[in-house]
Amino acid sequence: MPLNSQDASIAWTFHPHNATLDIVFFGSFISPSGWVGFGINPNSPEMTGTRALIAFPDPNSGQLVLLPYIIDPSVKLQKSPLLSKPLDIHLLASSSTLYGGKMATIHNGATIQIYTTLKLVPNNTKSVHFVWNRGIYVQGYSPTIHPTNINDLSSVTTIDVLSGSQAICHNNFLTLKNVHGVINAISWGVILPIGAVTARYLRHVESLGPAWFYAHAGIQLSGILLGTVGFAIGIRLGQLSPGRVYGLHQKLGIATFILGMLQTLALFFRPKTTNKFRRYWKSYHHFVGYACVVLGVVNVFQGFEVMGEGRSYVKLAYCLCLSTLIGVSVALEVNSWVVFCRKAKEEKMRREGLIGSSGKYSGSSHG
Repeated sequence: MPLNSQDASIAWTFHPHNATLDIVFFGSFISPSGWVGFGINPNSPEMTGTRALIAFPDPNSGQLVLLPYIIDPSVKLQKSPLLSKPLDIHLLASSSTLYGGKMATIHNGATIQIYTTLKLVPNNTKSVHFVWNRGIYVQGYSPTIHPTNINDLSSVTTIDVLSGSQAICHNNFLTLKNVHGVINAISWGVILPIGAVTARYLRHVESLGPAWFYAHAGIQLSGILLGTVGFAIGIRLGQLSPGRVYGLHQKLGIATFILGMLQTLALFFRPKTTNKFRRYWKSYHHFVGYACVVLGVVNVFQGFEVMGEGRSYVKLAYCLCLSTLIGVSVALEVNSWVVFCRKAKEEKMRREGLIGSSGKYSGSSHG
């Protein structure tokens, strides 16, 4: 059965009479000095808590070795090296071999087969959590951390070894993840910047009157509402994947959402134009608003990296959209400064009596 990442696959035979499971895992190295691991998590579909068998070249002889490891939280947080220890599950047999036989060598792309036989808990074959991964380096006999792109962070599946069916939660997770990315890119990464541009440049168009404010408020509120949905989906994704931690992306998301909520609540405390606190409110509104927009855009790019779309056409399309918005903003900024300078010059000439109140030149003639 093909697995959902790293071009790995698995085959097994389950013996119901004694609840034993024969497994063969097919994986590949990404470095001549790297490692490939496969294991079972008896509690949940995540890396932490996995009982794993990890294969790598022996640092002394260069021959392929297969050792048992327990992935505890301290290893995940890189507080301590991963050390081999006996597994606390009923492991009956294990071995590994490189594809190609005894003459095969460990290199980038080399295929490995890991064989294992273990005894399952009777009547508990509906949810066997398989976990696998690979890394580029082994320090002594301690495999170092694996890459952290989306393929390497999603190397887990739950299989019913009797029926051979995979749990549907994985497909649901991918769907939620894609929806989360699209909604947040549109809301925090496009709609809110457009709302900020609307407020900055349309408010000076006298013919619009207060329409610019209603347009700004409508755009921003729609962006916040859509962004709240995306944020809620992100929380749900975190609940569905307790073993995956996207620290920077998560922190930026929380900070952006908090700023967005503060900005929305500020509308209810907006002083009148004659109020002496109006200027302080405007300063707060501008600072929080621009901070929310900048963090939102930065986190959209961080999201592309988390999803493994750092070089995708989707990111390119977003970059083109954002570049267009920036280009329009630059053009409007230049135009606003030209208008400002022209008005300042006219005002100066008016004070000096060079032009009248109607804007016509009022110079005297001599004859």
